[in-house]
Amino acid sequence: MTDGSNVQHERERVLHSLEQLTDSLQSTALPAFLDPLLATDLTVRQLKVLTVLVATEEGATGRGLSESFGVSMASMSGLIDRLVAQGVAVRSEDTRDARVRRVKATPLGRTVVRRLVAGRPELNLEILSRLSMDDLRALEQGMRAVHTEVNRAEGAV
Repeated sequence: MTDGSNVQHERERVLHSLEQLTDSLQSTALPAFLDPLLATDLTVRQLKVLTVLVATEEGATGRGLSESFGVSMASMSGLIDRLVAQGVAVRSEDTRDARVRRVKATPLGRTVVRRLVAGRPELNLEILSRLSMDDLRALEQGMRAVHTEVNRAEGAV
């Protein structure tokens, strides 16, 4: 075997191992992930809309959201009213067109989505504090590499 094929074989082995570890971590962490989901008062549709608002820095219009979700403006307006009432979204005037009202996630809304959608209970401080310094440094290096690739992929979109 050449060095190139050894490296490729090792790469495939490590990727397979990481895939198995990820599956195992997700299964193990599921109960911790479910706690905040079960504790929320948001409906699935409200959570979907809030997630869209969190993902867009400039927010969205009610019309745009109603078109994206395939519901009437009246239905979307009521859904937005409930998000605003819960303090996870806010309506504001569009800076470019005063006739347009934009809906944006509040800091609370961003926190809710981060905990429910992007949360990684297996990476909480209690667990991380039990790792050795060598493991913490290795994890930090790996997370930085993944972060860089995610940002690179986002820039390519």
